[in-house]
Amino acid sequence: MKEKFDIYESIQDSRVFKIEEDYPEVGAYLYVYENGQCIHDYLQDNVEMCKAFAFEEFNVSIDGWNLCPICLDGD
Repeated sequence: MKEKFDIYESIQDSRVFKIEEDYPEVGAYLYVYENGQCIHDYLQDNVEMCKAFAFEEFNVSIDGWNLCPICLDGD
């Protein structure tokens, strides 16, 4: 059975920010999209660190993230 990981999304101006969880030993990925293109990606230790990094680098509100149920593959 395929493992399910949470995906969080925040939209700010023309940019979409996504955090995708992975296995704990891997961490979590922060992706930054502009006009549908990924322009940055970062690996952090966990979701909380991704949120803090997004705040520091892009001024994305720590509380502005939403769990994204439709971002998953649906099975």
